[in-house]
Amino acid sequence: MSEENGLASRIEQAQRQLCAPGAPFEVTEVNIAGRAVAVFRNSPADVREALAPARGHGDREFLVYLDQRWSYRKFFEQVDALTGQLATRYGVGRGDRVAIAMRNRPEWLVAFVAAISAGATVVPLNSWGQREELLHGLTDSAPKLCFCDEPRLAHIVNDLAPLGIRAVVTDAPAGTDAAWVARYDDLQAAGAGMPVPAVTLAPDDDVIILYTSGTTSLAKGVVSSHRAICQALTSFDFGGALAGMTSPESVKLIMSLGFAPTVLTAVPLFHVSGLLAHFLYSLRTGRRMVMMYKWDVEEALRLIERERITAVAASTAMIAQLIGSPAFAATDTRSLMAIGLGGSGVNRRVIDLIEETRPNAMPGIGYGLTETNGTGTISAGAIFRYKPTSSGVRVPIMEIRTIDAEGRPLPQGATGEICLKGVAVMSGYWRDAGATARVLDDGWFATGDVGYIDDEGFLFVVDRIKDIVNRGGEKISTAEVESCVSRLPQVAEVAGFALPDADLGEVLALVVRLHPGASLGEDVIRAHVAEHLAAFKVPARIFFFDTDLPRNPSGKLLRRVLREQVADAGNA
Repeated sequence: MSEENGLASRIEQAQRQLCAPGAPFEVTEVNIAGRAVAVFRNSPADVREALAPARGHGDREFLVYLDQRWSYRKFFEQVDALTGQLATRYGVGRGDRVAIAMRNRPEWLVAFVAAISAGATVVPLNSWGQREELLHGLTDSAPKLCFCDEPRLAHIVNDLAPLGIRAVVTDAPAGTDAAWVARYDDLQAAGAGMPVPAVTLAPDDDVIILYTSGTTSLAKGVVSSHRAICQALTSFDFGGALAGMTSPESVKLIMSLGFAPTVLTAVPLFHVSGLLAHFLYSLRTGRRMVMMYKWDVEEALRLIERERITAVAASTAMIAQLIGSPAFAATDTRSLMAIGLGGSGVNRRVIDLIEETRPNAMPGIGYGLTETNGTGTISAGAIFRYKPTSSGVRVPIMEIRTIDAEGRPLPQGATGEICLKGVAVMSGYWRDAGATARVLDDGWFATGDVGYIDDEGFLFVVDRIKDIVNRGGEKISTAEVESCVSRLPQVAEVAGFALPDADLGEVLALVVRLHPGASLGEDVIRAHVAEHLAAFKVPARIFFFDTDLPRNPSGKLLRRVLREQVADAGNA
């Protein structure tokens, strides 16, 4: 038996052992909405229960942020104080929605757990967005309350009263209307030591609404239940156990180093990866978090050395910037043994960088979307090195298949649209039955990605159907940017698409056709987008066409033809 065949056999054997009756990750079936669904038997019933063991960590350090250091005890003291205020002062209870609009900071974490503890559904909003994006999320989800930092408050302060939404701000500016805006510190002081109200939660209660860019101009709210989130968190545990059983030498080395598990969190908390794989997973497992306000390679290296970071998980572009930095070799990175890749496919450049700089580390990747709570496949350690360009093997609570253009299941090895089914899949899109029906069929979620499953069960993602640009892990809806640019009176037609980029994987390109006689510069277009949308959505390349943009007989824009025309123009 070859070494590769031996590893494939060990993966299969480890999966059986971990999921067998009586094993830690025993898989059973439950009835959900009349359908038998595979679940981890030992998974918590709700998110509050999943996080409860963290209270036992007491004075152990949980969070490092700038010059702040928070223990688990301090974190939960603030959670409890805020939970009581949510219930008594604002009347937040089961089924209400609470939004969070702020950049990564400790108060974000506290507000999330407090809202769940009060029985609410949490709505994390894109903190990189401008007023229009924030306003869409608030108008669509209709929260009773919104937690925000001062920059986000400045965007929406005049919209609070018309929408009937009260706000809690981390640093309230002078002159803020106290009838609609309260200070976070004031709520903490008022709630300190007060009893926490008892709230009954059910596994199928809504717990989060995460907004994701789709092929429409407005982001859709992805609704997930307590059960889905808890099963996803347990699947992360399963992935770690599977990697450990198939990579015993790497585990032995990591244990011998003696560094406390510590993750560097630079991805936004409003992303499914930042929320689940970083924050909730760390809190659930007792892992320490070192949180960055925003990504900066030099600062990340400084923190890795100073805080003895053991794990970094970020987009492939961010990891390439980190380990490809000239300063990486001069930094003490002995503690860094887990490198998680996400947000885009892994190219050979990144694989080689990992092997050159961290040959004994535990690299990993997985496949999952916001609509599946980051859950689908897993790959780490020896599994990753076995097939580094794949997205790994499926987790046992999820099913994977590919389908053709007519929706018919394809045989193993055939390339088609990837579909996922299982308990971690979303309940649906918030208040959008039509959009839900277009992607969910008998529990199967059509991802819009194209790939295949090989003869050993490894998933390979090869392309995307959706008109989404994946800029270093940040998803950009081309339709959203097109809608924004089309407001300029000089613009007759506009189309967006992805162009390859060595550093970010992809960047957004626009093709613009102006009305006859009109004049418009690239800088004006970029400034217009920056005024209305997040900075990462500003197009990197803009091309002006004098002729009508290519469309098929039904009027659908032919983006592939556009890409080819742009490429031909560049080679001319």
